[in-house]
Amino acid sequence: MRVSGLLLTTLLASNATVALAAQFDFSNEYNTNSIHAQGDLFFIDKVKELSAGEIDITLHSGGALGYKSSDHFYAVADNAVQIADTLAGSMSGIDPIFLLSSLPFLVQDEDQAELLYNIAKPYYKEVFEENDQILLYASPWPASGIWSKEKVDSQETLNGLKIRTYDKNGTITLREAGASPVKLSWADVVPQLSTGGIEAVLTSADAGASASFWEHLDNYSAIQYAIPLNMVHMNRDEFEDLSDVEQSAILEAAKLTDEHNWKTVRMRVKDNYKELNDHAVAIHKDLPPAFIKHLQDSARPALKDWLDDVGGRAEAILAEFDKEK
Repeated sequence: MRVSGLLLTTLLASNATVALAAQFDFSNEYNTNSIHAQGDLFFIDKVKELSAGEIDITLHSGGALGYKSSDHFYAVADNAVQIADTLAGSMSGIDPIFLLSSLPFLVQDEDQAELLYNIAKPYYKEVFEENDQILLYASPWPASGIWSKEKVDSQETLNGLKIRTYDKNGTITLREAGASPVKLSWADVVPQLSTGGIEAVLTSADAGASASFWEHLDNYSAIQYAIPLNMVHMNRDEFEDLSDVEQSAILEAAKLTDEHNWKTVRMRVKDNYKELNDHAVAIHKDLPPAFIKHLQDSARPALKDWLDDVGGRAEAILAEFDKEK
């Protein structure tokens, strides 16, 4: 009987530990092969390791929970989902500062994109904190280009093109450039390609590869439009309910994931281009300077709108960026 009692006590203690483990749902609109979902899985593994298994996070990629990026901000604030990976521009209705990373032609490369993120991070954090959330880490995209059926390399090939954009900046810029932009959430892109609702997509080589765009589009123009961010944010009450040790595990894992994601994005394009080549997608890198200048000129109204909307914060961020880049 004594042995049985010890076994029972051990089993009860084990079950109590399992029951007390924190469990969180994590929503991501993009599929498991995307750079974002891969970064999120890295984060989950690090949290599990650093918390000795005391925090259990389940990633729901591909919009499996029914949430798009545009739904995430309030879903996390309301604790309908505890963590989300969200396209920054989709939160511009909350605060226009979230359009910063997708301002066209503002950054030249990943180094500048990371610098801009670090300068703006305190401002991002403030918005999340005011809405009962915390910012965990950034999930940067490779540079955006144009996926299309026919080669896009001039103002003429852009005229009237029904092209998907992912936020206000892209919609303004491509409309000014002569295209017919349609702002769509990621979950709606492939269905619209399939039905002919759009004939081109503004997004990265990575996003197109993860969604097998070659089934619909044969060309990719590397215009280096922007290096936009997704942001991973968490419900603050859920975070604060964790023990100090568990909170430290979350924050350390987030720091490591930030570093991991910025390293990964610098290497991703080479692999993306190989995959596009394997699927006979024509990659256009040396685009005519006149075409790029036309796009850059067309982007000026988007930058002006953003500066007007964000005001003093915008001026402070860009002044520091210009000084340090």
